[in-house]
Amino acid sequence: MARTVWDSSVGKKTVMAVSGLVMLAYLVVHMLGNLKIFFGSDEFNGYAHWLRTLGEPFLHHEWALWIVRVVLVVAVVAHAVSAYQLSRRDIRARPSKYVHKRARASYATRTMRWGGIILGLFIVWHILDLTTGTVHADGFQAGHPYQNVVDTFSTWYGNVIYIVAMLALGLHVQHGFWSAAQTLGVGSRARDRALKTVANVLALVLTLGFVSVPVAVMTGVVS
Repeated sequence: MARTVWDSSVGKKTVMAVSGLVMLAYLVVHMLGNLKIFFGSDEFNGYAHWLRTLGEPFLHHEWALWIVRVVLVVAVVAHAVSAYQLSRRDIRARPSKYVHKRARASYATRTMRWGGIILGLFIVWHILDLTTGTVHADGFQAGHPYQNVVDTFSTWYGNVIYIVAMLALGLHVQHGFWSAAQTLGVGSRARDRALKTVANVLALVLTLGFVSVPVAVMTGVVS
């Protein structure tokens, strides 16, 4: 039964929608946590420490954080595999020529594929930069996330990579949220305008919230 659902286009779109909403929920929480950097190093470092002690003493140290990481990895892989397979299926089903040209899609729709690739590459870089410190600009300081963030956004390439990825994220959320609502049966002609408004607001808030951190470091607001 599960295999039959997965093999269908509707099943893959449902997996994409659910995994996308899981990631969206994480992004909202992650953005709010990032904004703690504006309250100083003690507040930001304290928040990062709290993430590692979340659930104690019921859970061991960092167990809650690892549970979140595993859920996110599953969501990212499911989302990416579904998107790739649907894309390949669409290409195979597409005729070589059209009698009439299709209406021009929105910019967000046309860039969903490249946006997904950009975000996938960014996730790898982001982990290697601020989680493991492998590609960090200066000496990575474990347990000092505030300083590590400032170090990253004190470099031109750190800012370029992050801001480009966040712009891609905004476009991805703008189209993805509305598309997920349609797939899950929440959308309708009456709700279409409201859903698109929510998608636009979410995309704008997330983009501005994430981009505000490197901008604050570049302008000296955070140092």
